[in-house]
Amino acid sequence: MRNFFRILLLTLVLMMVALVSALTAMRVAIHGREVTVPKVIGLSPADAERISSDSGLQVVVEREFYSADIPEGRIMTQVPPPGTKVRRGWSVRVARSLGPQRVSMPDVSGQSERAAEVNIRRRGLALGPVAQISFPEDSSNPFPNVPEDRVVAQSPPANASGVSAPKISLLVSRGSEPSSYVMPNLVGQGLGSASVALQDAGMHVDKVSVVSATIQESPPAAPSQPNSASIIVTQSPGPGQKIVAGAAVNLEVR
Repeated sequence: MRNFFRILLLTLVLMMVALVSALTAMRVAIHGREVTVPKVIGLSPADAERISSDSGLQVVVEREFYSADIPEGRIMTQVPPPGTKVRRGWSVRVARSLGPQRVSMPDVSGQSERAAEVNIRRRGLALGPVAQISFPEDSSNPFPNVPEDRVVAQSPPANASGVSAPKISLLVSRGSEPSSYVMPNLVGQGLGSASVALQDAGMHVDKVSVVSATIQESPPAAPSQPNSASIIVTQSPGPGQKIVAGAAVNLEVR
């Protein structure tokens, strides 16, 4: 029995030694592939690529910015920062300086999106994000006379100075759209008052049908004509649905 426990203990010790050795070898292998990111800020992309390639890294120029402090063509920023431990083959993403701003920002307000893009690129600038916006057909519209596919705003604004990036973002009109409302619950209301409320909101009643109040075994008599005192039992569109001004509403009354 003692020999059995002795062999078992020896086996456990050997297994622990093997596990520790494996972990140590793995750690050495992992750290053996790690390199330190060099400082490339202030260098040209070619010099930065040369220095980084010595460490098994590559430089990727992702952005360009104006700078009054960094000479044109030099690297302004880098990610990861210098001194960071990374694996070989990692990419160092950098931004390159365009030097001081020499190009004035054009005024493209009121132009079509295509014309604005041509005007921007003609000056050596890039087109940034383009957002679109629709305006309500009421007094709250800040641009009541702007047609569809026209620039209503730009960033940076025209003739701006101290611009960071050589690009202009646009806000383009999609034209006016009808005002929208949430359909109220008309069930249980009188037809007359509900019709007036709908008309005041810019909607109209299209079809009104009369339903029988009870189910009869014999053929029912012809339903009476709806009047202002008739009570609404169903509606279409239903309560809570989004509708636009001028929409038709169908009602069933009794």
